[in-house]
Amino acid sequence: MTEQEQGPLLRPYTITRGRTRPTGPDFDLMTIIRTAPSAFERPTGLTPEHLRILGICQTPTPLADLGAETGLSVNVLRILLGDLRERGLITARPQASVSQLPEERILLEVIQGLQAL
Repeated sequence: MTEQEQGPLLRPYTITRGRTRPTGPDFDLMTIIRTAPSAFERPTGLTPEHLRILGICQTPTPLADLGAETGLSVNVLRILLGDLRERGLITARPQASVSQLPEERILLEVIQGLQAL
């Protein structure tokens, strides 16, 4: 891959403006990130990295997948996500665990009800 194909190389501390920790609660690798509906109304003062995250997270995206998509380290992403969360531009929720999913019986009843229509 040539230098032009890679794009500009920025050090992580440049992207985070020297910060090493996110604001607010930490993001787990499986935290689901989603762009808030109001995020594109008037975002000012955002870096290209922030805007790229907002674009990717228009559909719910786990932090680990966001790292793979952007090529940014998880630590850098956590700091940038903290910025976006602080401004109300994203929502973050933990991934659903098995205990939070509906019981199989309920799902079968829903399917049967839909088939009866």
